[in-house]
Amino acid sequence: MNYTQLCADIQDYVENTFSADQLATFVKQAEQRIYNTVQLPDLRKNVTGVLTSGNMYLQAPTDFLAPYSLAVIDAQDEYVYLLNKDVNFIRESYPSASYSGTPKYYAIFGPRSDDQKELAFILGPTPSAAFTVELHYFYYPESIVDAGQTWLGDNFDSALLWGSIVEAYHFLKGEADLIAAYQNRYQEALGLLKQLGDGKDRGDAYRDGQYKQSVR
Repeated sequence: MNYTQLCADIQDYVENTFSADQLATFVKQAEQRIYNTVQLPDLRKNVTGVLTSGNMYLQAPTDFLAPYSLAVIDAQDEYVYLLNKDVNFIRESYPSASYSGTPKYYAIFGPRSDDQKELAFILGPTPSAAFTVELHYFYYPESIVDAGQTWLGDNFDSALLWGSIVEAYHFLKGEADLIAAYQNRYQEALGLLKQLGDGKDRGDAYRDGQYKQSVR
């Protein structure tokens, strides 16, 4: 389902015409709810970068929301995964930036002082060399509103459609029984999507065996 078809279906289901801005808001709100309920492979991204020797801070990507893992690639090309800790732990363990070596820990430090929109990581100990790092992280993929077509719209349009309808009907302050009915349809679609993202995508037949339904 592309964005044009999605907008047409939203208006057909709730029997109302909306402005382009209103439709975009409904869809983006639905995407945000879905992306924070189900962990889909489409929400994963990885980047590599280089640490600055003597600098205990690492800038996060502009679209970063949450970490999956952060690893230092050492001189032997081996991945050394850092442990996620609180900023206080790192400050107490390495009270001075002069404590240097291969980083073992990291924490989300917060916005950089020179740009409050950007997040940064704090590392402990302070990097003693220009180590290469690889970050896997959670982000929002481009919205179907802007892209016109996305993985979610192509592969699980039911969740996106019913989520958008719920947002639209709440906006109209619709009847409670219909809101409940639309919400139930959304939850059904979301449940199926969770079976994919939080279930089938987490294993395979070799490791877990094929799914079997018991027969009496």
